[in-house]
Amino acid sequence: MLLSMTGYGIAHRETDRYSATVEIKSLNSKTLDLSLRLPRFLQDRELELRNIITKALVRGKVNLSFDFVRPRNAVRPSVALNQEALLAAYRELEKAAELVGAPKDQLFALALNMPGVLQAPTEAAAAEEDEEVSWDELLPLVTEALERVNQFRHDEGQSLTTEIIGYVQQIQQQLKEVERHDPARIEHVRQRLQQHLAELTSHEQFNPVRFEQEVLYYIEKLDIAEEKVRLTSHLQYFIETVGIPEPSGKKLAFISQEIGREINTIGSKANDSVVQHLVVGMKEELEKIKEQINNIL
Repeated sequence: MLLSMTGYGIAHRETDRYSATVEIKSLNSKTLDLSLRLPRFLQDRELELRNIITKALVRGKVNLSFDFVRPRNAVRPSVALNQEALLAAYRELEKAAELVGAPKDQLFALALNMPGVLQAPTEAAAAEEDEEVSWDELLPLVTEALERVNQFRHDEGQSLTTEIIGYVQQIQQQLKEVERHDPARIEHVRQRLQQHLAELTSHEQFNPVRFEQEVLYYIEKLDIAEEKVRLTSHLQYFIETVGIPEPSGKKLAFISQEIGREINTIGSKANDSVVQHLVVGMKEELEKIKEQINNIL
């Protein structure tokens, strides 16, 4: 069964402490091209994640996005109030107001904006909050998303399998037409040789040895028996490889190259319009196969 390199999987968890979503997208690529977007507190897990994804997906252009959000009532304030600094600033402003006889109704607002009264929470405090959620608690989300990607790949692979086998069967059918027509092609070649033989033997400079060599060369050049046997074997091997359990995209690409080589040789040696038309049809089906193989794991 073939597996597609195209896949999509998403896993989500909502608790009273956080909302976490892992989304994975996969497209075709010759190698594993992995891109990760992680929250800050999971940066140190990048290598572990890469190893997990490499084992699960093997190949493809993969993008993983890990979104982690705390609910509004669980979010730390963007600033922290330094009560001692606020009280000290307010008292100093109050003394200054009494000294000059100024009104005191705006003292609190002024004290609140004094340096050191409002402070950003420390990075250590923010990290401590993130660490409340353990990696063991979040890892199953990654596993779930990967399972859904692989299920997507499996489903796409079933469609690809049916499609590609259909193209191979078309080539097999056209090869049978070549075999069916081959006796007529050989008879046509024989008639042309006999005609040339009659013309050459009547020539006064006719050389029987040279003629026999030319005839043998000509017959060997037009013989496609070996190419038909090899092409039949390659097509059968292709179908067998489609059914193996492990990823077979690269292997199928190599086999399709061999299939193309035999088809081209048949076309170049046939010297027959009917066979040439059938060869064109086989090439068209092979191009469809190659296009789909690009997306096979």
